[in-house]
Amino acid sequence: MDDDDYYFDESDGDYGGSSYSLEEYHGDDLNDILVEEPIEKIWTTASVISAESLLAAQKEVLQNVMSLLLINEQQARSLLIYYRWNVQKVYDSFERKGKEPLFQEAGVVISDDRDLDILGSSTAVITCNVCFEDVAVLDATKMDCGHLFCNDCWTQNFIIRIKDGERTIRCMDTKCNAICDDVIIRNLVSRKDPCLAERFERFLLESYVEDNDNIKWCPSNPHCGNAIRVDGSNVFEVECICGFQFCFNCSLEAHSPCSCQMWKLWVQKCGDESGNTDWIMVNTKPCPKCNKLVEKNGGCNLVRCRCDQHFCWLCGGACGAEHTWSTITGHTCNSFTREKEMSYLAVKQRLQRYMHYYNRYMTHADSLKKENTLNENIQRKISESENKNSMIKDYSWVLEGSRQLLRSRRVLKYTYPLAFYVFGDELFKDKMTPEEKEIKQHLFEDLQQQLETNVERLSMYIEKDFYDFNDEQVIQLKYQVVNLNRVVNKFCGQMYKYIEDDLLEPMKHAVHRIAPYSSGGPNMLLQPSSSSSGNSGHS
Repeated sequence: MDDDDYYFDESDGDYGGSSYSLEEYHGDDLNDILVEEPIEKIWTTASVISAESLLAAQKEVLQNVMSLLLINEQQARSLLIYYRWNVQKVYDSFERKGKEPLFQEAGVVISDDRDLDILGSSTAVITCNVCFEDVAVLDATKMDCGHLFCNDCWTQNFIIRIKDGERTIRCMDTKCNAICDDVIIRNLVSRKDPCLAERFERFLLESYVEDNDNIKWCPSNPHCGNAIRVDGSNVFEVECICGFQFCFNCSLEAHSPCSCQMWKLWVQKCGDESGNTDWIMVNTKPCPKCNKLVEKNGGCNLVRCRCDQHFCWLCGGACGAEHTWSTITGHTCNSFTREKEMSYLAVKQRLQRYMHYYNRYMTHADSLKKENTLNENIQRKISESENKNSMIKDYSWVLEGSRQLLRSRRVLKYTYPLAFYVFGDELFKDKMTPEEKEIKQHLFEDLQQQLETNVERLSMYIEKDFYDFNDEQVIQLKYQVVNLNRVVNKFCGQMYKYIEDDLLEPMKHAVHRIAPYSSGGPNMLLQPSSSSSGNSGHS
């Protein structure tokens, strides 16, 4: 590569409001430009709960409810599971309904004692109303609700419920809604199956995550063991401390500016056989004899199936083998009927439209993989350079440029599924007039093209092997990277604003809310938290 490839004109980096003279990069304040626009953190209420701190986080929430309502841990847990671990909802219901209706609705029974007052002797015998066997009173258990059954029936019931994955096990009496004491459940089950009792204990712990609207497991594979807690809107993207980025709302990979519903449909469409079905319909015809699909591999409209049946490709009708350049002996047809022709053209256009967006989506997905590898190599080489040289050079600008490249490439990648659905008929048919759709699609594609152009330029500069550059070359490359970094960030913001304000908002589809754009990317969580508020207040 020529040396000229590494030098750029000042005008090369002037994108309207983002230009800086090369002289500004000389001196001790080379990083000033990088710190002028600090990365904003939109979601500051998200935090990580590690596997080690999960129990402590759950205990804190339990203790809050126990102290307020003067109840035991089992009763507090039952209330919280019913209200999906939302302490504020428990408090509100308590103030609005009172203590007794609150407990009754959740299946919590308050009992001062559990004495088997129906019998005063430990040698007495009772009849179990499940198995109808006579058993000693010491071999029976009475729950807070007052229902009494033998331990064998209780135990078998608990084992079945636990194996079914239940965390909240209710009384065996058909007319009773009371929740059984988890301490009794563990004690009875552990006598027969200690491993199952441990599983139930794990169920109770994990319910703090799985029955909680504000907490979700990190969906990384293999699972890192961390959970993510938020106290605001769940339509946002987060990066776990394990490095996995995902959408908190649907637990799929971070896909903004594509809505969750659009992304699920797109993944399904790319994974199922819908595209293959369209291709088959356009490019094959069924044999009129054996009905197996036949693909035409030549220009002649006389086709022969493997079953040796000849048929006309134009109309699909059976015919003989004799033919000329223009006719088939003993066979005439008028090509397609109008209905078949329109059906064929519609399928062909649908397939072509899908492939247009799919190919571009896959192109950016492939670029993103390569740029992830590039980013790792940049970090590794900078680390090696720092270890070798006592005079450490500042490469923060290229690291931030590489991170911006990854963020903007992801945005571009997901704009194609978004456009496929917004400007198609699958989700938003008749939501825009043809004229309105044409105008909005033109504006969207113009923004998309500008973003795409600048992302590709930033990618080209980041790929430069700057480690062997002299100081002047590094300064000029830094000038271009910093400028493009800002330009790309600006276009990403404009793209999101257009999508939110002009494409999705007028349609009034709450289901298509998208995570807001942040120049810092998905909210990066830095350290696990051992505390929990359990509230659902918005930030």
